Amino acid sequence: MLPGMDALEFMGTGPELRDTFDQDAERYQRARPRYPPSLIEELSRVTGAAPGVRVLEVAPGTGQLTVDLAGSGCAITAVELGPSLAAVALRHLAAFPAVDVVTADFERWELPPEPFDAVVCATAFHWIDPAVRVPKAARALRPGGLLAVVTTHHVAGGTEDFFADVQKCYERWDPATPPGLRLTPESDIATDTAEFIVSPHFTDVTVHGHAQEITYPTDAYLDVLLTYSNHRALPEPARTGLLAGVRELVESRYGGVVTKRYWHELITAVRIAE
Repeated sequence: MLPGMDALEFMGTGPELRDTFDQDAERYQRARPRYPPSLIEELSRVTGAAPGVRVLEVAPGTGQLTVDLAGSGCAITAVELGPSLAAVALRHLAAFPAVDVVTADFERWELPPEPFDAVVCATAFHWIDPAVRVPKAARALRPGGLLAVVTTHHVAGGTEDFFADVQKCYERWDPATPPGLRLTPESDIATDTAEFIVSPHFTDVTVHGHAQEITYPTDAYLDVLLTYSNHRALPEPARTGLLAGVRELVESRYGGVVTKRYWHELITAVRIAE
C-alpha cells in the first residue's frame, strides 16, 4: 500500500478497523491535517453555515473540520463513535457553546425530532454502514437540506520520488501491498457518486476538488502514518520494521522532510421534498 491510501483499498471496512482510530486520540488530534481554507469556505457557503443553522456532523474524530465550521456560529451536533476521540473533540470545541459532541454509533443513534439543515461527514463516510448512511442522512435532513461528504486522497505530487522509493518498505513489511504501486494524479481520481445519484431522497449531486500540500519532518510524518487504520492494524513487528525503514529513508535520502499532496473532494446532494 502507499502511505496514507484509503484502508478500503486493501484491508476492508470492518468495525475492528474503524475502532483503531480511538486507540490514540491525542495523536490523531496532533497529527491529522486540517482541511484547506478553500474547502472550508465552500462548505460554509453551500451549507449556509451561520447562527441559527443546524448541522449534524457524522464521525467528527477530534473535530478538525468541526472547529472551522463552528466559527460561523452555526449549531452543530457532532456524533462520534470513539469515546476517546469524542473527549478530545469536546475539549477542542469548548469555546463553541453551540456545538454538542455526542458519543454514539451513528447507525444506532436516535435522530432528534427536529430535522437538520445540513449533514456533514469528512473523510469518514466510508466507515458508515452502506445500507444505513445515505437513507439515515436523508431522514436527518429537512427538505432542501444539504448532505456534504468530504473524501480525502493521497495523490501524485509533493516529494514524488520518496513515495516511489518507500514502496520497497511496504512490500517488505506488508503482504497486502501490490508490487510497483504508484500514486494516482488527482485528475485521474474517479469519484463514485452512484449511491447519492440513485438515492430517491437526493438530487443535484455535485463534486468539487481542493488540493493542499503539507511538508512533514520525519517524526511528524511517522505520526501521521500511525493515525491510519491500515498501519495500526499491522502486527507489531511488521509495523515497527516498516516505520524504521520509512525513517531511515526520509533521513538518509530526503533530508529529514517529505511533502505529501492531498486531494479533497466535497460531494454535495440536496434533500428532495417528499
